[in-house]
Amino acid sequence: ARYPQAATRRAALPTPCAVGSSAMMAPVDDDGPDGGRRRWADRSLEGIEDVVYIGIAVLLAAASIVLLVVAVDELLDVFDGLGAEPMVEVLDTLLLLFIFVELLSAVRATLATRALVAEPFLIVGIIASIKEIVVLSVKAAEDVGGGSKFSDQLWEIGVLGVVILLLGVTAWLLRLKEREPEESSSS
Repeated sequence: ARYPQAATRRAALPTPCAVGSSAMMAPVDDDGPDGGRRRWADRSLEGIEDVVYIGIAVLLAAASIVLLVVAVDELLDVFDGLGAEPMVEVLDTLLLLFIFVELLSAVRATLATRALVAEPFLIVGIIASIKEIVVLSVKAAEDVGGGSKFSDQLWEIGVLGVVILLLGVTAWLLRLKEREPEESSSS
């Protein structure tokens, strides 16, 4: 499995129930008098969820195909003028394409496991930050000695580097947590 934390399915969907002054979640009681209606409502909402996720997946796939065509077009433009700018545009488009594909993978994992998986979104954040660093690096190279504009770009690159580091550590910690044995409720 690409995302090991998404390997387990949710057993029972919780429903809100009021206890005291705060709302808590209790498992769905399928054997009670309202069990049939709850099962029907649960299946209906799950079907609606699936339709929405499939719609998102179709839009992401279509956008990915468009981005791929744009990247090919930009790559052909590289031969018109050999320089850094056309290559940066191609790289920028390809990194955006990676983001779309990773989001598509997140939707697929969500549909398969019926649970929202955090790792693909962390990867999207890392790729998006790298994409911005690439673009800012080219702009900063053009603005060397440009005073505050150049300094601001260097600060942005530094902050994005820290964001990448933090997202990477978070993804690593999630993977470590997934490898730990399940804690029992008696401990």
